[in-house]
Amino acid sequence: MSATTTEAKRPAEPTSRFRVTGTARVLLIVAAVLVSLSAVRVLTGANQIDSPGSLRAALTATCPILLAALGGLWAERAGVVNIGLEGQMLLGTWGAAYFTYWYDPYVGLLGGILFGVVGGLVHAVATVTFGVDHIVSGVALNIIALGLTTFLAEAFFADLNSEHGRGGPQQLTGLDKPASFTVPGISDAANDLADKQWFVVSDLASFVAVVTTNISVVTIGVFVLLLATAYILWRTRFGLRLRSCGENPQAAESLGVGVLLHKYVAVLISGGFAGLGGAYLALVSSPGFNTNQTNGRGYIGLAAMIFGNWRPGGVLVGSGMFGYTDSLRLRDPDTIHALLLFVAFWLLVLGAWRVFKASRTTTALGRRSLFGQVGLLVAGIVFLLWYLLTDSVPRDLTSMTPYLATLLILAFAAQRLRMPKADGQIYRKGSVG
Repeated sequence: MSATTTEAKRPAEPTSRFRVTGTARVLLIVAAVLVSLSAVRVLTGANQIDSPGSLRAALTATCPILLAALGGLWAERAGVVNIGLEGQMLLGTWGAAYFTYWYDPYVGLLGGILFGVVGGLVHAVATVTFGVDHIVSGVALNIIALGLTTFLAEAFFADLNSEHGRGGPQQLTGLDKPASFTVPGISDAANDLADKQWFVVSDLASFVAVVTTNISVVTIGVFVLLLATAYILWRTRFGLRLRSCGENPQAAESLGVGVLLHKYVAVLISGGFAGLGGAYLALVSSPGFNTNQTNGRGYIGLAAMIFGNWRPGGVLVGSGMFGYTDSLRLRDPDTIHALLLFVAFWLLVLGAWRVFKASRTTTALGRRSLFGQVGLLVAGIVFLLWYLLTDSVPRDLTSMTPYLATLLILAFAAQRLRMPKADGQIYRKGSVG
């Protein structure tokens, strides 16, 4: 046997290069964010940054945005842009309030889902069957839903409010809430540990306290739906077929996939998620129903989905970021001012890392990318100077935080996004791509 043959049969030497798996990378990022947030809290003395109360408010603000984002994910993975999430959430708020008043909060949740599904059906008929532009249909649905819920509130809730001495005709308060629960022992221990303000340890305790103290069963259900969405869309045959409709519907049809049926199912599920998000606003986030209660959260959910690159994990991160910024209006100015330092640190770290990666490429595309990543460093310097040169953040600016965060995050994340190839395209059965 020749030496060449012997070398060919010799087993490959194990590589010594360290590889970080996707899960390990996520855990490292989470740990880095936690440590940096704790460091900012200790340096600035802004203990409300991640106190149990702050995180509880952020979780409550995150859930309706996450439900809207999941609704957008279902629709757009099937190739249908659902700008109508805002309108479907509005329908869900009214449906939840009406059925809760006459029955109970669990029937109210189903009512919110049902009204969201109706909104999804209208959008599906317009876009999938009649080929209306997806953006036009969604915007029209939002306008109709706002007017319709205002009319229904005046028609059905005005007398109820007058009978019980409540507010005006465009609201319905005093609704029963779904059950919540507290984990005995763990809840008290976590809250006590969080109050000690220890580095990292108290921050971890705050997270534990939030998920073990007076947490709504609907909140738990939201994260169950997130896991179910990830499993169904990426681990089942149905999910594969649905995603193929958003990538190449003509090829999917040639393989026997019912493209129109899958699009309809996806948009109906999308509407149901958005309707549940509206029900969450009326029954969990607040003490009742108000007209225009969503206040743009459907659009923010759509932005969270785009930021998350049309994937469940990214959707969760984006929704959490927007939910946290949405809850900042409840915090004191010192806490918001301290967050400027946290944002500046991560913009500088991310910008430096991306500039380093882009500088190692010699192509023209790499040089253009290098020029684009410098913007992150500039933004980081701006936030750092803002923190160093000021003592507080104007209260009026705080209410704009979710919308400013939406614009900034989408602007910086645009280069790495990849939407489904057939997203937003008008599809006709039997058409050739």
